[in-house]
Amino acid sequence: MKDSAFYRRQNIEVRGRLIEFNKPLTMGVINATDDSFYAGSRVSSAASAAEKAVKMTEEGADIIDLGAYSTRPGGGVISPEEERKALVEAVKAVRSALPETIISADTFRAGVAEAAVNAGADMVNDVGGGSFDPRMTETVAACRVPYVLMHNRGTPTTMHKNPAYGDVVNEVVRELSVKLDALYAAGAADVIVDPGFGFAKSAAHNFELLMRLEELSILDAPVLAGLSRKSMIWRTLGITAADALNGTTALNMLALERGAQILRVHDVRPAAEAVALWERCRRFA
Repeated sequence: MKDSAFYRRQNIEVRGRLIEFNKPLTMGVINATDDSFYAGSRVSSAASAAEKAVKMTEEGADIIDLGAYSTRPGGGVISPEEERKALVEAVKAVRSALPETIISADTFRAGVAEAAVNAGADMVNDVGGGSFDPRMTETVAACRVPYVLMHNRGTPTTMHKNPAYGDVVNEVVRELSVKLDALYAAGAADVIVDPGFGFAKSAAHNFELLMRLEELSILDAPVLAGLSRKSMIWRTLGITAADALNGTTALNMLALERGAQILRVHDVRPAAEAVALWERCRRFA
C-alpha cells in the first residue's frame, strides 16, 4: 500500500494555506435542513450548526461540509433565496466558532456558492458537478477556492431514476475528465473529484465504482468518497440508514485501500479512527 501509484502526496490551497494529503482527511456533514435523508446530520439553527461543528472537530474532522438543500430521492425543492439564507447563516456561525477550520459549502447553485464563500466558506462541494447550474464553473474559478467535482447525471429531480451505463467506471472517469478540463480552462485552481456514490447509479454501479476506485487516479486529482449511510449499505444489509454506521466504516476502509483521500461522513469519530488504523497498517505494508 505504501508505494501504491494511486496514493500520492497531493495538496490543495485553502485561502493561502497549503493543505497536504499526507494522510486522508475526514469531512463531517452538517445539514441546515429538516429534509436530509439521515436525521443525525440535521440541525435546526445556525447556532446548532456551530455547536455540532465544534463537536465534529473535537472528534477529528478536518473539514466541515455545510448544506441547506436535501438531494435525497423525493426530497423537497427550496428556492435559491431560502437555501442561500440558511447556508450563509450556518457558514457565519461555524466560522465564528471555528476560525481556522476548513468549511465546505455543499450546493449546486452558483449564486449560493458565491454567497457562502463571501460569508467565509473555504471550498465548494457540488453534487451537480457543474451540470445543474451552468454558471458554477466560472463562479468557482472566479472565487479561487477548491471545488469538489462530483459525478452525476440528469437533474435534481431525475438523477435517481433508472441509471444506465456500459462500463460505469470508464464512463464516470471520462465524464469527470471533460469537466476537469473545462474547470482548468476557466481558471479553477484546485479540484477534488468525487465518483458520486448513490447519485445516478444503482447499487451495483456503486459497488463496482468502489472496488475500482483506484482507476480514478488517472484524473490526477484528490479523490473524495461519500459512502456514509448510503442506501447501497442499508438496502444490501436489510437495515435502515440509522443502523448503517458499521457498514459505512467497512466500506470507508475499502475506499481508503483504493485511494480515497477524503472521507465525507456523518459520524466523524469512527471515520477518523478508521483513517488512523489504516495509516498504522500502511507502515507495515
